[in-house]
Amino acid sequence: MMNALGAKVLRNLIAVAVPPRINNNLHLAPPFLVYDYMPNASLQSPNVLEAKLEEAHKELSGCVACPRNCGVNRLENKKGVCNTGRNAIVSTAFPHFGEESVLQGWNGSGTIFFGMCNMRCVFCQNWDISQQLHGKELTAPQIAELMLLLQNDYKCHNINFVTPEHVAPQVAEAIVKALDLGLNVPIVYNTSSFDGLSSLALMDGLVDIYLADFKFWNKETAFKLAKCREYPETAKRAIKEMHRQVGDLVFDESGVAKRGLILRHLIMPGLEKEGEAILQWVVSELSRDTYVNLMEQYHPDFKVGKGELRSRAGFTDYSEINRVVSDSEIDTLRIYAKELGLWRFEHDTLPVFM
Repeated sequence: MMNALGAKVLRNLIAVAVPPRINNNLHLAPPFLVYDYMPNASLQSPNVLEAKLEEAHKELSGCVACPRNCGVNRLENKKGVCNTGRNAIVSTAFPHFGEESVLQGWNGSGTIFFGMCNMRCVFCQNWDISQQLHGKELTAPQIAELMLLLQNDYKCHNINFVTPEHVAPQVAEAIVKALDLGLNVPIVYNTSSFDGLSSLALMDGLVDIYLADFKFWNKETAFKLAKCREYPETAKRAIKEMHRQVGDLVFDESGVAKRGLILRHLIMPGLEKEGEAILQWVVSELSRDTYVNLMEQYHPDFKVGKGELRSRAGFTDYSEINRVVSDSEIDTLRIYAKELGLWRFEHDTLPVFM
């Protein structure tokens, strides 16, 4: 068990949040309703879990944790694009009441934010932790203790790993350790979808809910805004694999999500056509029963509006996205989603603050 100093460090990472009362308009009936759900990880045999740890160490030894495939030996604390070595960096952790209503419930989603990132989004609203060193390096046992703190002391409905793409092996290690300590809530993998298939294979059987963002459809947009031309094709492969593993989203009788895929898309200025293409792909390649969150909270941040003096990608001006999204852009995409036959939307089940 952790010493008193370590426990104090972990508790200092927990922020305070005020819960809303929620009123969900969900289809709480089969096949979207489950009773007495047992989290995936708790069903795995010791042999399977040991194999997961071996694969995690293999991924880190010549890093292929994400599609950057840096090849550095992170077991020796070497660092690649993500600037993260042997241990994951945790910037903060808290019961989150700003996630999807079906995740936060009434006690919050037990969110653990990892520092650094394998993408370079110029509009990132969490740039202070994704692009700068902000947080503490924690070992797998320390992260496991933090998971149990969120589960037992704060009664969170799930453990929600945010930006885990570059630390998937460390996530696997922490989950296995947390099982020994009594972990019994679902695991949420909250990702940009710039994930390696080997890391998703590692998560198979450990993750219950994939909270997957599909940002861009066109590779040139992805290159300009995230310095990642291969993002669209990578995201397609990754999200299809996530859906294969966990299927469409299902809830318990209280309306809290237990297993499945949630598909996010951040609506951005002038990029409605890319959003429409993404929604078409969801219908044709996944399911019309996909739970979709069309997010409207985009605002100019980080390098947008400021520009760059120089850029390796050659782009220094992002004035085309230097505004908030309009009501008409939001309405256009939401109407189009319904016309395609999608019907399970987060914006139809938003929290009601009392």
